[in-house]
Amino acid sequence: MIPTYELDDEQWDRLVRDVAKHFGEVTISRGFQYFKRGRVVKLTLPSERLVKTVVEGGDLYHVSIHLDAFPSSRCDCPVGYYCKHMFASILRYADMHNRSIHTLINAKSVAGDAAPKARSSSYNEAKQLAAKKAADDLALLQKQAKNIAALSVKEWHEWFALATAPLMQSSRNTQFINDALAAIYRHKPSLPAVVDAFFLLHAHLYVLGKLTQQPQDLSGYMYSYLAFHTHHAASDLQGKIAQRIVQMAEAAALPDNAARARQTLVYLRSEMLAETNDNHYYLQIYLQVWRLWFVPRAEASSACEDEIARIGEAPNASADSPASLALNVALAALRTFQGNDEEAWRLLRSIDEKTDIPETFLLELLDYLAHVGSWPRLADWLSEVAPLLNLRRASSVRAYSEYWELAVRRLPEAGPRMWDCLVSLLPHTRELYEAKLLETGQWRRWMDFQMSMGSDPLEFRVTDLAPIEKNAPEALLPFYHHAVERYVLLKNRDGYKTAVKLLKRLAKLYKKLKREARWEEFLDAFVGRHSRLRALQEELRKGKLLQ
Repeated sequence: MIPTYELDDEQWDRLVRDVAKHFGEVTISRGFQYFKRGRVVKLTLPSERLVKTVVEGGDLYHVSIHLDAFPSSRCDCPVGYYCKHMFASILRYADMHNRSIHTLINAKSVAGDAAPKARSSSYNEAKQLAAKKAADDLALLQKQAKNIAALSVKEWHEWFALATAPLMQSSRNTQFINDALAAIYRHKPSLPAVVDAFFLLHAHLYVLGKLTQQPQDLSGYMYSYLAFHTHHAASDLQGKIAQRIVQMAEAAALPDNAARARQTLVYLRSEMLAETNDNHYYLQIYLQVWRLWFVPRAEASSACEDEIARIGEAPNASADSPASLALNVALAALRTFQGNDEEAWRLLRSIDEKTDIPETFLLELLDYLAHVGSWPRLADWLSEVAPLLNLRRASSVRAYSEYWELAVRRLPEAGPRMWDCLVSLLPHTRELYEAKLLETGQWRRWMDFQMSMGSDPLEFRVTDLAPIEKNAPEALLPFYHHAVERYVLLKNRDGYKTAVKLLKRLAKLYKKLKREARWEEFLDAFVGRHSRLRALQEELRKGKLLQ
């Protein structure tokens, strides 16, 4: 949350006096017109007594107002200071603090002794009104609390808003979560176990919504990101919500709880399609609720069809809306739950043409197929989503590979497709691909891969190459030969020393393969080919490869 800071009576009086002293009547009139027309397009408070704005005039002008050192305030317009842009900014700042802009407009006539008293009286009246509103809200909160068990999910969220209203100016972090939930719990009555479970789930969902609202500054400018501490807090809260959804799966399927389960789905659908931040918290929760609460039911297919129709009727369900990604991922998931994989893949490909699909959602669908044991479908899905994956995190690469392992274990004939997919995702899957080749004893394929990647034998420990030396030692020969030539081409002493080190390993390999004659033939040719490289000849003698 962008800070607003307080503007107390003494600071307000000083601002009125500064306006009266430094601004002329014409500037005040023009600045007021700018303020009325909304020309102050952005306002921020970098610190408590510094105001920065952007004002739209003949150009976009940047204003800095130092409230404790007013003469040092500046605007980058041609006038430079005490201009209409600056006065419009002051009016915007005063209005943000619920101060009278007319007092500033008439500053020259109200800057006398009587004005502070009138303003003080107005301030006290405002405080009294605020106190009365707080008391009324508390009375309403307590009255409605008695009927919580009979209220709908929508009414619960209205009640949450009353309970947490005093916290809405707080910074969005873990403490905000704790404070908001504590404010809700403070007034919550004792409820039947199932109602309590739904109520607490929605309390967490409400707080998540407030936590992840797109931040904006005081001018209404919307930022496209969440601060790190906010995202961290939201991820933790999302994890707790996921646990509650799992714990409630059995109860949510009972006929007596069908109404609240359906209301929960309606709420999540609305939030999912309205969510504007890039993390799509509600989409993930929506998919989880569908998978655990609704898909296991006998009427799941028809329920999916009804949900698809409702999503299509949503006001922001157009292809170009900000909710396009969430909408299409949700539709793809519903088609998957129905078993209509071709349509699901079509929808996912249409998303991929416009933007990257977060792999979290693709892995969620793979997890569903693994959970229901649909191995042929899982293998097909793993092949289809490979081009759509954007595997930036090692954990996602491992998860994708583990689903392939599950599929191949039950469906061995899918093995070749697994290898093709892992290769198609290189270099993201390099470490995993290499490990699997060694794990499955595909020594020559592993070596071909290292050769194609230009790997150096010295990048590996002796123990890393030991299995290949034991099972397919001849596969190591070209690996070492190529590396020797690369080091010789460096034409420096260190390169020659390394080349000799590798040649000694080659000698052992040829001996193990009982091809000593072939080794002698190669070494003679190698020495003759590089006879002019004196430093190399010296290193060969030191390594006792040359007499």
